[in-house]
Amino acid sequence: MAPNTRTSTPPPVRRRSPLLLLGPAFVAAIAYVDPGNVAANITAGARYGFLLVWVLVLASAMSVLIQYQSAKLGLVTDKSLPALLGDRLPRPARLAYWAQAELVSAATDLAEVIGGALALYLLFGLPLPIGGLIVGVVSMIMLGLQARRRQRSFEFVIMGLLAVITIGFLTGLVINPPAAGDVLGGLTPRFAGTDSVLVAASMLGATVMPHAIYLHSSLVLDRHGTGHDPSVRRRLLKATRLDVLLALAVAGLVNIALLLLAAESLRGQPGTDSIEGAHAAIATAFGPGVALVFAIGLLASGLASTSVGAYAGSEIMAGLIHRRIPLVLRRLVTLLPALVLLSVGIEPTWALVLSQVVLSFGIPFALVPLVALTGSSRVMGELRNGPALRVVSVLVIAAIIALNLALLFLTLTGL
Repeated sequence: MAPNTRTSTPPPVRRRSPLLLLGPAFVAAIAYVDPGNVAANITAGARYGFLLVWVLVLASAMSVLIQYQSAKLGLVTDKSLPALLGDRLPRPARLAYWAQAELVSAATDLAEVIGGALALYLLFGLPLPIGGLIVGVVSMIMLGLQARRRQRSFEFVIMGLLAVITIGFLTGLVINPPAAGDVLGGLTPRFAGTDSVLVAASMLGATVMPHAIYLHSSLVLDRHGTGHDPSVRRRLLKATRLDVLLALAVAGLVNIALLLLAAESLRGQPGTDSIEGAHAAIATAFGPGVALVFAIGLLASGLASTSVGAYAGSEIMAGLIHRRIPLVLRRLVTLLPALVLLSVGIEPTWALVLSQVVLSFGIPFALVPLVALTGSSRVMGELRNGPALRVVSVLVIAAIIALNLALLFLTLTGL
C-alpha cells in the first residue's frame, strides 16, 4: 500500500446518527487551543486589554470556514490536501513546499512541548527540559492509539482533553467576568503600534493553524473511509458541518476567554504577559484552586496538541514526498529541538509567541491551494465551492497576507 493511501471500505454511515459521526473536527480543534494560543492571548490581554478582541473573533470565524473546506476536500476527493498537492507539483516544487510545511510543523512542536513543560513546572516545579521530555513520552503513548488505527479511541482521548482545557481556561473568567461594554469596545478593528501588530499576527497564527488545515482532510478519511456513494457523501458533509461548527465554537470560546481573563484581571500587573506571571497573578486574584485548574488546562493543551501536531506532520510527509515514518519515531525526532531550546534557557512565553508568528506566515501556503482545489470543478465536480464561498475565501487569504506584510514592514522600519 502506498504511504498516502487508505482503505476503500467505508464504515456504515446511513444508519448512524449525525452525532455519532462527530469527532474529526474536535481533533483538529486542538490545534486552535494549544499552548501557543495561551501565550498569544494572555500576552494580548495583559498588554493591550480588550484592544485585540476583534482579531480573535475574526480568526475564529475564519477557522470555521477553513476547516470545513479542508474536511470537504478530503470527503469529496478521497485524498488529503498534502496528497493532492503531492500528485500535482513537480518534484523540486514539491520538496520546497514540503520544507516550508515542515518548518511550520517544527514551530508547532516547539510551542506544544514548551507549553506542556511550563505546565509541569507550574504544577510540580519540574525543570523545563524534564517536563518537555515527559510531555514527549506521554504524547508517544497517545499516538500509539492512532498508529494502531484505533481512530475512535484517539478521538475520545483528545475530546476528553479538550473538555479539561475548556474548564481550565474558563474558570477564572466565570468567577470574574468583564463588563459587556469593554468586550464590545474590543470589536472595533485597530492597533496600537508595531508590537500590537506582532501580537495580532501571533494570535492569528495560533488560531488559524496551518497544520490543522493540512490534517483535517486526512482526519475525515481515517474516520469515515473512502469510496462513498453520492448520497452517503452528502450525509457525511452535513455531519461534518455540524462537527466543525461545534468544535470550533468551543475552541473560539476558549481563546476569547483567555484574552478576556487577561484583559480584566491581569492588565497592568508586572510579569503578567508571561504564562508563569499570569499563573501567579491568577493565584493571587482567585486563589490557588483556580490557578491549579489553569495549570491543568495548560498541561492538557500541551499533551493533546503535541500528539495532533505529530499526526499532522506525518500526513504532510506522506502526501508530499510519499514517505511515511512511524508516528512515535517522528515524535522523537521533532521533540529534540524543543528540548534543546528549553535546555539553553530560552524565555518560554516569548518563544511561544514567536512560534505563532512563524505559523502565521505559513497560513497562506496552506490556504491558497485549499481554496484553489475546493473551487475547482475538475477536482470537486458538482460539489465545488459556490461563488460566494470562493469570494469570501479569497478575502480571508488577502486579509492574512496583508497582516503579515504589515508586520514585516513595521518591524523592518521600526515604526
